[in-house]
Amino acid sequence: MIEGIRQRFPALSDQQWLFGLWGFLLLFFFTVGVVKEWYFLVFAPLVLLLAIWTLVDPKNVFFLLMACVPISTEVVLPNGFGTDLPTEPLTVWLMLVALALFLWRLPRLQGFPLTHPISLLLVAHVGWIFISTLQSESLLISVKFLLAKIWYVAVFYFFAIQLIRDEKDVLRMVWWIFWPLVFSVAVIMARHAGYGFSFDQVHKVLHPFQRNHVSYAGTLAVFMPLLWYLISGVRRFSWKWMGLVVVFGWLLIAVYLTYTRAAYVALGLALGAYFIFRLRMIRVVLVGGVLGVVLLAGYMLVGNRYLQYAPNYDTTVTHNEFSSLIEATAKGEDISTMERVYRWVAATQMSRAEPVFGFGPGNFVTFYQSYSVNSFRTYVSRNEEKSGVHSYFLLLLVEQGWPGLILFLSLSLWVLAHGEDVYHRTQDPGRKRAVMTVLLALVVIYAFLIINDMIETDKMGSFFFVSLAILVRMDELNRKEALSGKTDPRDDGGEPQQHAQPGVGGQSS
Repeated sequence: MIEGIRQRFPALSDQQWLFGLWGFLLLFFFTVGVVKEWYFLVFAPLVLLLAIWTLVDPKNVFFLLMACVPISTEVVLPNGFGTDLPTEPLTVWLMLVALALFLWRLPRLQGFPLTHPISLLLVAHVGWIFISTLQSESLLISVKFLLAKIWYVAVFYFFAIQLIRDEKDVLRMVWWIFWPLVFSVAVIMARHAGYGFSFDQVHKVLHPFQRNHVSYAGTLAVFMPLLWYLISGVRRFSWKWMGLVVVFGWLLIAVYLTYTRAAYVALGLALGAYFIFRLRMIRVVLVGGVLGVVLLAGYMLVGNRYLQYAPNYDTTVTHNEFSSLIEATAKGEDISTMERVYRWVAATQMSRAEPVFGFGPGNFVTFYQSYSVNSFRTYVSRNEEKSGVHSYFLLLLVEQGWPGLILFLSLSLWVLAHGEDVYHRTQDPGRKRAVMTVLLALVVIYAFLIINDMIETDKMGSFFFVSLAILVRMDELNRKEALSGKTDPRDDGGEPQQHAQPGVGGQSS
């Protein structure tokens, strides 16, 4: 950072003078804060340091933000609002920086990332959120939701595209995330060991890093493809490779000890998706998946057949043993699964009431109880923790209407289908691994979104939008190489030629 200041501001090259000024400011703000009881002033030097660092090195400040994701903590604010510290304030700060840089660099900005179909679909997605906010049943909640969506997309997607220039930047970012994640998992597992890794005590050991075991499992599951990326770029059987393999196995154990069925399914789907992308079969799978969902929904809704699957209120209870939970799931007596069904039924009723604009972003919890069906009620249906519908796709349908759902589905289908094309067009080995990594991370996220609504959280939303940004950047690099005649954009995706620089980012040649 000091070197960056020297280059930008030669007059401030005397490190001793800089540290003296920093010490004076630290003492001044601390003294005034204590005397006046304005304790927030104690943080003023840190804010100043962050501002200077962002000015000279915005890329590493963005990587710092990504490093904070595994260790961020949720703080509940008055009036039912909440924030994630330190990630949300840092995200807002970087959004302001991104806006300033965008206006400054506007004449020199490259058009391709901004006009890419993924960018246009994201803008349309956010645009419809704005429209549905104007029609919201509870405007204040929807405005907060809209603002959060704007700074997530602005920072983790549009700003990330400008900062992550190639696969080497992807590698650096993953290493920034690696160490804080390992630290948080080590702390959680050490605490969990004190309870004998019991299923019914897992919630007690997650604070302050995670809200619940599903969030914890989601963070771990999304990182597994990124860890595979680190391993695949290191010389096999080297000390570094063996160390990373040990960490991979350790994190797989950590995933199991979250006792989260969605994580197991998501990682299984990611493993299958690896071969599907390699075999160019993603379009067939997507078409089959969409048809399957449509047929299942039609079967359940025609004649109200879904009413036949209402749970038994007396036997649908909480289980303290994981084996009992699995058995209850198979019998349709798991309270977690059946409470989801209770809310899905309510969401279906709500979508019929407001099919176009929905009830407004963030408003499912406020209005769903009056649309619920009592025969699906469980012991936890009072929803004291104010959790959502537990399906992001249904959440979009309820809060943003059919246009909101269709826009996000269009984005998702395009990302996976086009991502497969990008993978097979990529010739550089490191870049090819980076493309596969983000595709597998997206598969994990989409698997969670089927029965959870976590994309609005920093633990999963950050990885989602950054993965989209990396995919667009890799697509742009491929097109530049194609235009320069280095590669054929119609390449069939065979084994990549080994023309990457040896030793870059830990790669073996």
